[in-house]
Amino acid sequence: MNEKILVADDEKEIVELLRLYLEKDGFTVIEANDGKEAWDKVKYEDISLAVIDIMMPEINGFELVKRIRAQYQIPIIILSAKNMDSDKILGLGLGADDYITKPFNPLEIIARVQAQLRRSYQFNETLKEIEYPSNICLGELKLDQSSCTLYKNKRVIDLTSTEYKIINYLLKTPGRVYTKKQIFEQIWGEYFDGDDNTIMVHISKIREKIEDDPKHPIYLKTIRGLGYKFEKNI
Repeated sequence: MNEKILVADDEKEIVELLRLYLEKDGFTVIEANDGKEAWDKVKYEDISLAVIDIMMPEINGFELVKRIRAQYQIPIIILSAKNMDSDKILGLGLGADDYITKPFNPLEIIARVQAQLRRSYQFNETLKEIEYPSNICLGELKLDQSSCTLYKNKRVIDLTSTEYKIINYLLKTPGRVYTKKQIFEQIWGEYFDGDDNTIMVHISKIREKIEDDPKHPIYLKTIRGLGYKFEKNI
């Protein structure tokens, strides 16, 4: 295993703790103690996944996520003491794939890192297997799986990698209801208690991008007490 994991946190004790667990699991750890150093490491190292704190000097974690997502598709996990829903919504909305609050269990971090990398590898392998353009159309939406691009009325909809994975998963079988647990395990891997909010944030962001009126969606419906589905008859 030669995956490089960026751990960016101004608390050196946390960086050392994660280094210990990640290296034990076979990963190479690239350290950064401020946002500027982390951004340089992303640009000049072949990073496979980034674990990023929010409250860092030079460049804060939110800004760092924006910069990374603008140029790279690597999985991003935010690790922060900021545990307000508004912080989680902002971080996930900027393009982070997961959000974990401090204090944390290092073994959970390892599990989530492995899950994100596994999803990333499966996603890339799926793209390699596609030989011909494969489009999924529903109403004004068209998902071009060959280019991982979503269109609405021929206009490109900008998506994060996680948003694309969720849409691709649900849109293949419109009308079928998927539980939050099914969605989480498909996109992130192992399901943990409290992960429902992560899914809700991503669903909300997707609706903002594809629905004319996100508060009254016609495409991506909530089935109360069950989960979510793409409406079949549009």
